[in-house]
Amino acid sequence: MKKYILFLLCLSAFFWTAFNTNTSVVKSYKKQLSEYAFFEGEMAELSPAADLLPYALNAPLFSDYAKKLRFIRLPDGAKVNYREDQVMDFPEGTQIIKTFYYTNDERKPEKGRTIMETRVLLKEEGEWTALPYIWNEAQTDAKLSVIGGKRDIEWRDENGKKRKVNYSVPNKNQCKGCHGYDKKIRPIGPSARQLNGDFDYKSGTENQLEHWRSMGIVENMPTKENLPQLADYMDKEAHSLNDRARAYLDANCAYCHNPHGAASTSGMFLHSSETDPAALGINKSPIAAGRGSGGKKYGIAPGKSDESILLHRMKSTDPGVRMPEIGRQLVHDEGIALIEEWIDKMD
Repeated sequence: MKKYILFLLCLSAFFWTAFNTNTSVVKSYKKQLSEYAFFEGEMAELSPAADLLPYALNAPLFSDYAKKLRFIRLPDGAKVNYREDQVMDFPEGTQIIKTFYYTNDERKPEKGRTIMETRVLLKEEGEWTALPYIWNEAQTDAKLSVIGGKRDIEWRDENGKKRKVNYSVPNKNQCKGCHGYDKKIRPIGPSARQLNGDFDYKSGTENQLEHWRSMGIVENMPTKENLPQLADYMDKEAHSLNDRARAYLDANCAYCHNPHGAASTSGMFLHSSETDPAALGINKSPIAAGRGSGGKKYGIAPGKSDESILLHRMKSTDPGVRMPEIGRQLVHDEGIALIEEWIDKMD
């Protein structure tokens, strides 16, 4: 009798699950990158399909010196809604594709490249999903890996210096660490201030946002003169030291350090439009002084970069100290030099 009752309970549970499962939660994603048909011909060529829109950022995120190719695929006839201070409001069905790779020898591009991963952001039913695809050794395809992965890579930089890193692909849950906004996933790159710059299209060089306007794929966008713009932090000739430093912090820190991000409780907000010195960390004591502070008193000590917690954490490769926490294992020499000069020249 007990076995019979147990059988009925199991049977009831089965049918309840079958008829009450939320299909918006239970999803089956493509296992191979090639199934999306993002690229034409040999996959390793990364030649985009005709319906992909390439884009670049004025101030890119540092990711252990990896280079990136970025594309957006919009549904037929769909349009992007302009936002001034946030990432663009993309329509349902949008796919955002970012591929990470290393040039084997940056002095000699003809020696080829090694593709590490492609991250795909899908907007479905009003929510974004982040999916990491890891490329195989043969560079013929990439496989979905929700658990992430690691792979050693070596290359030579533009000065011929040999570099190496145990490259880390974040797992699906870690994506929330950078892409989290009010505890939900969202894109962090394609905002108006990041896209307001030139791009070398096949048809010629053109401002990206003006190109979108001419394609008729963006709505409610103001005139070019009223568009925000983030500085290219590597261009010393075109931008001031302050604009370059603020752009660097916006791109590399503000996706967490904002009132809606993972570091909201720190009280340190590094968005380029932030005007409160304390929110930027200037003469601000940390909320929780631990090993990450390095025994220093302030987030930014004006004129004293060596006494600033911000720079201390940027210089560290210790997983318990470094910032950003995810996506960086190497020290960004150029970024360190920029922020160091910015702090040292503060009044």
